[in-house]
Amino acid sequence: MTTYLYSHESCLGHDTGGMHPEHPARLKAVLSALEDDAFAALERKEAPRAEIGQIARAHPEGYVHDILASVPQSGRAHLDSDTVLSAGSGEAALRAAGALCAAVDAVLAGQAKNAFCAVRPPGHHAEKAQAMGFCLFNNVAIGALQAREVGGCRRVAVVDFDVHHGNGTQSIFWDDPDLLLISSHQVPLYPGSGAADERGIADNILNIPLPPLTGSQTFREVYREQALPRLSAFQPEFILISAGFGAHADDPLASLQLHEEDFAWVTSEILAVAGSVCQGRVVSTLEGGYDLDALGRCAAAHVGALMAG
Repeated sequence: MTTYLYSHESCLGHDTGGMHPEHPARLKAVLSALEDDAFAALERKEAPRAEIGQIARAHPEGYVHDILASVPQSGRAHLDSDTVLSAGSGEAALRAAGALCAAVDAVLAGQAKNAFCAVRPPGHHAEKAQAMGFCLFNNVAIGALQAREVGGCRRVAVVDFDVHHGNGTQSIFWDDPDLLLISSHQVPLYPGSGAADERGIADNILNIPLPPLTGSQTFREVYREQALPRLSAFQPEFILISAGFGAHADDPLASLQLHEEDFAWVTSEILAVAGSVCQGRVVSTLEGGYDLDALGRCAAAHVGALMAG
């Protein structure tokens, strides 16, 4: 088995405007980095459209229809000051969510050992009924609930190492003791949530707030001492990763001062836990990261670790 790479050209059609940090060139940078000969063994898959019912496991169906109805015929529409829709945004969002569902299905079926979804818009800020932070639908939560519905995986975990708190995933997981979120993130920083005392209905949320200039050593320590032991103790039947790379030292929106080697390391450590508790079942999806060169290098390091795992 090999690693699957899911993407779709429609994800480039989500046009947020030239000055917006979450722009199509981000995905182009990731896909370009993955064209290197080192990734020849990746099995590349076209992301299907998600069905409304798949998205509605994480969001109220009325919300899903409202988002799609808000997509303009031309130009752009703002859901808030940060979250923008263009004529291509609905298709992009459906393909992004669909990538997660298809990737989960492929891993559950034993067709792929793991998978990476190179898609946009990102998803981890999208709450149950609120688009925000560049995100429309919560792709990783949709994938987690696909693992439950299709694969019968009762206990599912998400590890979110994006530099921003996965507030949307937290909101969707909060009341379900069989869904675990582990989120490491810079504090203070958008969206202002993610304190250590935000723990969910059954201690099923582990927030690890990190100060600016944290650096590699401390990042790895908190994963060794907190995140990885909690992930292992939860005994998930499937693990998903919100793979944001804004914690890189070159990123313009944050200052955790990590490097691509740190993302390869944490990916390998998550895979090691997955190998011991859930037959290696892992699906990862792109979240943030806003320096194009660093984003490409980090995505390559992350996918390289997935392939080696």
